[in-house]
Amino acid sequence: MKHLSVSPTTIHHSLFTLSITALVLLSACTNGDKNGFRIEGTIANGAGKMMYIEELTPDGPHFLDSIALNGKGEFAYKGHYDYQTFFNLHTSNVDYVVLLPYSGENIKITGVYDSLSLSYSVEGSKESIALWQLQDYSNYGNYKLRDIVAEDHANRERFGIKTIQADDSIETLGDTAGYRMAKKKTDSLYREAYDEQVMYITQFLQDNKGSLATLIALYKPFNGSHPIIDIDRYPELFTCYEEVLEGLESDERTATNPHTVAFKNTVERVRFQVERRKPQASSFSLTPAQ
Repeated sequence: MKHLSVSPTTIHHSLFTLSITALVLLSACTNGDKNGFRIEGTIANGAGKMMYIEELTPDGPHFLDSIALNGKGEFAYKGHYDYQTFFNLHTSNVDYVVLLPYSGENIKITGVYDSLSLSYSVEGSKESIALWQLQDYSNYGNYKLRDIVAEDHANRERFGIKTIQADDSIETLGDTAGYRMAKKKTDSLYREAYDEQVMYITQFLQDNKGSLATLIALYKPFNGSHPIIDIDRYPELFTCYEEVLEGLESDERTATNPHTVAFKNTVERVRFQVERRKPQASSFSLTPAQ
């Protein structure tokens, strides 16, 4: 019986070849789609329902696909981007979360159907986690605002405040003196809640400088359609726009991104508008969101 003789050199060469082959196969698996990512998750109360996903481009949202949830509320979606961009995951037209994936990320979502933006959590994506934390603090601010608005409504009823439109004038009826005293408190609480949001957003912009997530933060609303960074009331907050643009242009990952290019055009347009106004803050007054 002949024994097969294999030299150490042959063994070493074979192991080296196998190692290279394994690396090539691994690279093919992970880089088959260099800008690919995956989203999966479980949505409570979502069994058998539908979600849909859209890409948020500089020109607006672009529908991508519908996603069917299985009997356990589970789903999975494989995505791709030509450049890093935002993706909105919807359970309805008004209930959605914003994701900002990087290539190769496996993003995991949990939440409750029809209240996704209030209940969701995310893992597996640094930028998407930052946006989740941003949304979570925004939700906190909205809860505080809701309570303040409810207190103001209660005060209006308690003091019998009614407004009557008469021709070109508005007549206010009721205990206006008592209501004005009560309104000082609610206006103060409103301003406090607003200032908290401004402080959080400005800190977020600093902590995430160079990230596209700063664009979402810059336009976060407060009290309906009013943005937190409200340059119409506070033109001096325009420095936030400049800082966001500086951060995006100084990072090679985002410098030529279409979102950055579009935002630069916005900054120049807004700069012209701001320079026409004096940087003078107007006084705050409680106005319930419509």
